[in-house]
Amino acid sequence: MSSHNASELPILCSSGQLLLQPLWDRLRAQEALTQSPLFAVLFSITTYVGFCLPFVVLDVLCPWVPALRRYKIHPDFSPTARQLLPCLGQTLYQHVVLVLPLTLLHWARGPAPWPREAPELLQLARHVVGCLLLFDAEFFAWHVLHHKVPWLYRTFHKMHHQNAASFALATQYMSAWELFSLGFFDMVNVTLLQCHPLTVLVFHVLNIWLSVEDHSGYDFPWSTHRLVPFGWYGGVAHHDLHHSQFNCNFAPYFTHWDKILGTLRSAHAK
Repeated sequence: MSSHNASELPILCSSGQLLLQPLWDRLRAQEALTQSPLFAVLFSITTYVGFCLPFVVLDVLCPWVPALRRYKIHPDFSPTARQLLPCLGQTLYQHVVLVLPLTLLHWARGPAPWPREAPELLQLARHVVGCLLLFDAEFFAWHVLHHKVPWLYRTFHKMHHQNAASFALATQYMSAWELFSLGFFDMVNVTLLQCHPLTVLVFHVLNIWLSVEDHSGYDFPWSTHRLVPFGWYGGVAHHDLHHSQFNCNFAPYFTHWDKILGTLRSAHAK
């Protein structure tokens, strides 16, 4: 009986990975790229800019397409080139002078070999949600601290608030310390949960998308906060209220920490 169960175990395990295994095999086949020290920088920049570009196009079209204005948090605002280009330049500069050197230091220790097996779908989902919840708690504490202590705000966080009305490319318009802190939280969380490399990639993509969406200035019927029930997720209007009032809605994504601290302020969707 025991030998029969042992023979079935690999089959049961592999059946839970069938959905993700082809994707994982394709990524492993690109090992020359994925194990390169440049991969993390290229992956981060291309994902971020790729998510920002559709909103940049919408901002360009908005003055000539009145139907888009109904979905804008600030219908009369469109970022100018003088606002967009410094934000993009700041992102590229910091990835070259900060992210790339840190990636090279990590790579010099020797890249960790990737496992042959893909993660199970439920395990991937649990770890991604866990990483998001941990990141939400960590950045909430960091964010409150950097608003409550004037020196920290002036020195490290004020830069992110220079644009009163948010737009997509302003998502990563921040100081080097703030960018380093966000990256540190990411690395700690995936290490703490012992995430599969595919899970790490999925988490980073989702984390970048949620950040860009929160700063995009557009509240669509399919926005994330409309898909998560019971008001658990704040969303773009929720975060825009933080940028306009400064003393509320400190959590980047979820609402429970602001409820506990008493800093949650409702942003009624249009």
